[in-house]
Amino acid sequence: MTAPPLTEAAHTDGLVTPRPPVRRARSRTYSLTVRALGPVALLALWWASSATGLLTPDVLASPAQVIDAVGELWGNGQLPDALATSLTRSGIGLVIGLATGLTLGITTGFTRLGDELLDSSLQTLRTIPFLSLVPLFMVWFGINETAKILLIAVATTFPMYVSTTGGVRSTDRKLVEAMRSFGLGRLAIVRQVVLPGALPSLLAGLRLSMTLSVIALIAAEEINATEGIGYLMSQAQSYARTDILAVCILVYGLLGLTADVVVRGLERVLMPWRTAGPGGTK
Repeated sequence: MTAPPLTEAAHTDGLVTPRPPVRRARSRTYSLTVRALGPVALLALWWASSATGLLTPDVLASPAQVIDAVGELWGNGQLPDALATSLTRSGIGLVIGLATGLTLGITTGFTRLGDELLDSSLQTLRTIPFLSLVPLFMVWFGINETAKILLIAVATTFPMYVSTTGGVRSTDRKLVEAMRSFGLGRLAIVRQVVLPGALPSLLAGLRLSMTLSVIALIAAEEINATEGIGYLMSQAQSYARTDILAVCILVYGLLGLTADVVVRGLERVLMPWRTAGPGGTK
């Protein structure tokens, strides 16, 4: 005997009507509040530890003492001068490193000859910790600003180089060949096709390079600095001023946070389609 044909009701029995996912847009205020929870919790823990005596001033100054130190350093002009000096060093070194890494990355990623000539050497140099270059730079360039700026430049070159190379190599070759068939030269193809296609990788390299510029700045200002945030730290260490040491550490941290915020802003402007998360919420 053959089974009776299934009715439409039997086919759909037990199934649930699909519901499209509801995307709830998050407000800017909500996003900023969630991001601030971590720093606020750390600040509260720091304050509570200082208030209860778990952290003594000789170990780490309290938040109130750090605020007083900021007022002291800002009032006598030391903090603005040191900040301007450090930002100048970091900015010049970062610009040199970004320009070098971008140029080398395009050369090795877009041309076979550049890849064969340069990539293996650059990959070898990339594995050398930039901190190990400090004594050598002191011998080569002395203890002046040149050594400090070049150390930052070296530290920021290779993240940009690796990101640029990867982004350029991932460009659609068929699109490049199509542009060549329309008569575009190499420079025009790089400017109009390759760089826009590699933009996500370029911004990732920029973020890493900007972060490393702050780390390299700390190392560079250990080279017999007489100005800058690093000089303030060495002076504070000599006099056991943990409040000023905390101020300098917080300044370095704020510089890194500012660099990250700048890159996020560029991503929102240049790649607005990437501002949404995996769930489609912003």
